[in-house]
Amino acid sequence: MVPEPVLDKIQKLYGYDQIPLITDKLLALMDRYRSLKNTDISPFLDEQDIMLITYADSLHQQGMEPLKSMIQFCRLRLQDLIRIIHFLPFFPYSSDDGFSVIDYHQVNPFYGDWSHIRALSEDFHLCFDLVLNHVSASSTYFKGFLKDDPHYRDFFIHLDEHTDTSSVVRPRALPLLHEYQTNSGPKWCWTTFSSDQLDFNFKNPLVLLELLDILLFYVSQGARMIRLDAIAYLWKELNTSCVHLPQTHWVVQLMRDILDSLAPHVLLLSETNFPHEDNISYFGDGNNEAQIAYNFPMPPLVLHTITSGNARHLNQWAASIKPLSDRTTFLNFTASHDGIGVRPAAGILSDREFLSLIDLTLAHNGRVSYKNDENGNPIPYELNINYFDALNNPNDSHLDEESQIDRFLLSQSIALVFLGMPAIYIHSLIGSRNWNAGIDQTGQPRSINREKIDLDLLEQQLMDPGSRRAKIFSRYAHLISLRRGQKAFHPNASQQILPLGDQIFALVRTSIDRKERIVVIHNVTGHSQQINIDPDLLMFPLDDPRPAITDLIEHIQYDPDPSGTYQIILKPYQFLWLKI
Repeated sequence: MVPEPVLDKIQKLYGYDQIPLITDKLLALMDRYRSLKNTDISPFLDEQDIMLITYADSLHQQGMEPLKSMIQFCRLRLQDLIRIIHFLPFFPYSSDDGFSVIDYHQVNPFYGDWSHIRALSEDFHLCFDLVLNHVSASSTYFKGFLKDDPHYRDFFIHLDEHTDTSSVVRPRALPLLHEYQTNSGPKWCWTTFSSDQLDFNFKNPLVLLELLDILLFYVSQGARMIRLDAIAYLWKELNTSCVHLPQTHWVVQLMRDILDSLAPHVLLLSETNFPHEDNISYFGDGNNEAQIAYNFPMPPLVLHTITSGNARHLNQWAASIKPLSDRTTFLNFTASHDGIGVRPAAGILSDREFLSLIDLTLAHNGRVSYKNDENGNPIPYELNINYFDALNNPNDSHLDEESQIDRFLLSQSIALVFLGMPAIYIHSLIGSRNWNAGIDQTGQPRSINREKIDLDLLEQQLMDPGSRRAKIFSRYAHLISLRRGQKAFHPNASQQILPLGDQIFALVRTSIDRKERIVVIHNVTGHSQQINIDPDLLMFPLDDPRPAITDLIEHIQYDPDPSGTYQIILKPYQFLWLKI
């Protein structure tokens, strides 16, 4: 029997008359995957859930499939650190580093095969990308469309070339419609991202059924989490913005209903690089859409905070972040396979501060990607740069390497301790820098942070305690190990921002059972800072003596003075994780 909530979404999307046809096909699909329920995985997350973001071929060795190299590295280095591995699209593709999928059901043979994916799922939870807004022009779907195959005739959106699409939000400064030659003549098709990425027509219920089949297939192959790539653009209605439409939310709710029925341990991660209110709309009512959403303002705000030495904006923004329910949370990150999106910082940073990030990126050998505004004027939307080099100018040696590493790990600490679940890009974990040669090879600015690394060379560097990679990895691993043991870092443990001045970013995390409390303090400046923490800010019970607090990182104890105040001196870019 199709669950009642599913029927409700089908009626909203396609009308009452379509319910029998769609539900018959959907019931057959769900019956094929009934066995997915058998799992002992928790239906949500805890403090040990830390995600690694990586491409399947980020690491390689001579004569070996990259997925085998990844298995080797993850089992050797990450077994007790990382619980979830997010593999960016590892399917056969034609462009966009995997996000133009040719075949959703196959592993790119250059990377390996499904046996390697399943082998990793034995030791780690896996997150797969569901690229559901668009598909490659080389896919079976679009080839069928070009041949006028009746089954695929309505899989894509084609319009008169003169159709007014000016209201449609554009993520890139590229044409929305491109011309393609079909057996019945030329057609102008909808392409949100590029001419090689054809948008699906979800008004055709067969498209929805096809993508639901792929969703459940991924779960059957070991996915614990599904990332909904570019989900905001899914449903199209002319004369609207075509982002965040009600129908898009109904599709997400439908997927959640089906997963809750068949595989309640599988979580949905929405990828919507928009301002905060739009982003969190994909939580729905807190129980009916995605369980996890990217904290997109964090990367540009942390970068601004540390490079300016001023945490005012970060403090104000952080104070506004609250969990919507006990089954939703944020994905906290500083770097990813994409650049640093600056749109989510609009309205938080001033125009001058916004432009300073652009200038900083260019001065640090990075690139800036642009889109057009509603008047056709180019505006920056993404900084293409490695996060270590965004913080540390490779052309300026006024900071020694140790100070540069301190500055970088300060940024990573903020993402590790903030309310939500941390996600660490592989190049942050292993201390990579700008890969400018990648831009020369591909012509794509985003390649600057997508280096392909020889695993044997990486291991040599990690075994050398004096290397930058070894220093960053060992200190990062220490922080991760500490975090995994603290219930106060549960994704939904409460968070309170401490007002200790604009040079400090500080917060208190309190475990859900109220038995554990950790005060985290970051000096975001290159100067020593003395701080005085009023015990009233730490919410001690009135009859409690003021206890000593201990830094988990360096095992240093801090005692209160006779008035009960904690006086602490922080070195430049130092951060403390103080357990009460």
